[in-house]
Amino acid sequence: MDLRDFFNKHPRVAVACSGGVDSTFLMVQAKKYAKDVKAYFVQSAFQPGFELEDARKCCEKAGVKLCVIKVDVLGDRRIADNSADRCYYCKKALFEAMIKAAGEDGYTILLEGTNASDDEDDRPGMRALRALGVYFPLRECGMGKAEIRKQAKEEGIFTHAKPAYACLATRIPVGTPITADMLNRVEESERALFAMGFKDFRVRVYHGAARLQICGEEWQIFSEKRREIAKALQPFFSEVFLDILVER
Repeated sequence: MDLRDFFNKHPRVAVACSGGVDSTFLMVQAKKYAKDVKAYFVQSAFQPGFELEDARKCCEKAGVKLCVIKVDVLGDRRIADNSADRCYYCKKALFEAMIKAAGEDGYTILLEGTNASDDEDDRPGMRALRALGVYFPLRECGMGKAEIRKQAKEEGIFTHAKPAYACLATRIPVGTPITADMLNRVEESERALFAMGFKDFRVRVYHGAARLQICGEEWQIFSEKRREIAKALQPFFSEVFLDILVER
């Protein structure tokens, strides 16, 4: 089965659009093959502002209406306490909100952008989505990340080369309670690094300090701008540590 077959079978769908390459590609394909599609984005303390901007830009270009839903994830202690099951409860809350909004709009099927390259078995978030009956057409049609990026580029979807970007909560060690201030410091730090030319990196919280995690190919940027980086992150973290990654 390919995506055309999937949308022939399911012609009226809602799409969870996070702003990443997988969900934006899926949204564009739904617009191309389905008879009726609407996109949904959940805005919470865990999503940086640029993700919503990217989702809006892609939806506007594709001619798909975007519904933005706000969810107070930090108001749920099961999420804010940051236990090992945080992702399960967070995904459940976000997708329940989207399912409710989509249902009110008349959509009974919600799609999500997990692809055939993604690990699935033990991820708490995936357990939540499966329990809620969310559909994964990219995975179902055997489409992996490389093929999605290739087709997205051919179709002019600007997110085709966008690095994977996990939610801000993943920057906080499990067991450390998550606060709005902590998330804001991480987001502002990463915003500063994006402006310096970094593309694939993380700013993780490590005992109150910033643990800058970068891939090996971006070492040169760090080497050239280390003083600038320290100055930019100083308002948010008193100490910055470097963790060089060969791959993620």
